[in-house]
Amino acid sequence: MRSGLKDSTTVYLVSCVGKKLPKPTIAKDLYTSASFKKARHFVESKSCPWFVLSAEFGLVSPERIISPYEKTLNTMPISDRRKWAEMVNSQIEAVAPQLAVAVFLAGQRYRESLVDHFRKRNIVVQIPMEGLRIGEQLSWLGNHSG
Repeated sequence: MRSGLKDSTTVYLVSCVGKKLPKPTIAKDLYTSASFKKARHFVESKSCPWFVLSAEFGLVSPERIISPYEKTLNTMPISDRRKWAEMVNSQIEAVAPQLAVAVFLAGQRYRESLVDHFRKRNIVVQIPMEGLRIGEQLSWLGNHSG
């Protein structure tokens, strides 16, 4: 994780996707789907740090080199998703202890248990694309990027 996040009060969280490069690379370049690329462009237009929510690695800095993987929360049992959320909650607490706002660009399975952890810590949770279908999400990201 990057240093200098200790004072960050807002963090953007982008979920991993299935479409990836076939070799290890930095996380922000590993994921190749149109939705991830648009989400990346959106969060990079903000002045806040962002992370990838990886089913395999948990909270991942965009600059961290990781290998491609096939794990997804979408097929994981709820007990494993809860353990994953506990791990991510600990990871984000370590890198951004002053976190006040978490903005999710992630599907329900990537948010569900994590949102509960954040709200218990009085972190404001924002889900700007909640309820939008994939085409609507792509349009929203395109319309809201800097």
